[in-house]
Amino acid sequence: MERYFEKRNTEVFVLFSIEHLITLLVLIILAFLIFILRKRLRLSRYDDLSRCFLFFILILSEIGLHLWLYDIGSWQLKYSLPLHLSSISLLLSAFALLFRSFFLFELTYFIGVGSALQAMITPDISFYTFPHFRYVHFFISHGATVLANLYLVFVTGFKPTLRSLWKAFIVLNIYTGIIFILNLAIGSNYMYISKKPVNPSMLDYLGPWPFYILPLEFIALGTFFILYLPFWLIFRRK
Repeated sequence: MERYFEKRNTEVFVLFSIEHLITLLVLIILAFLIFILRKRLRLSRYDDLSRCFLFFILILSEIGLHLWLYDIGSWQLKYSLPLHLSSISLLLSAFALLFRSFFLFELTYFIGVGSALQAMITPDISFYTFPHFRYVHFFISHGATVLANLYLVFVTGFKPTLRSLWKAFIVLNIYTGIIFILNLAIGSNYMYISKKPVNPSMLDYLGPWPFYILPLEFIALGTFFILYLPFWLIFRRK
């Protein structure tokens, strides 16, 4: 069991490997099942159970990450606070699901789903492969964030509006500004807005710091519009 929780793998993660593709396929199947079973899940006894189950999956995955980081001696104030977009989105998605909060959903659908999908397609987990804890945690946490928001769409019936899109974009920029100030104060690099990540990423193609931040704004906004497109088509037909 120790090798599944060790500090890092001896093997390197391979993008779009069989393990990676199977993991993505499993998440697609789960999303499809939520859609297919949406009418049954709306029944009170199933709805309460399903929402609580997803809530605890999200919360426990975040707690598990911090326990693992502490266990291997890697928990540090500079790197381990739940301030990255993935952690904040996970926590907000959990509470949006638990309380059926449309206000939180307006943020998590765009910010959470957008960031989680990009993270799962190009994961920043170079030294962790299946079945290492970090690999499993990474895809459970990001996948459950997406599933939680899809549950709120398919089962709860939430539909983001164009106003929701701009609200999420404004909140994202305010949060980014706060994190940038925090990074300067404690020497951290949360959200990778103070410098690029060490591992290869999309940011490598967007120019040096701080010039890559502006293209990221357009990428985020473009992603939000893509996520809004299905609802725009629905609203347009009415």
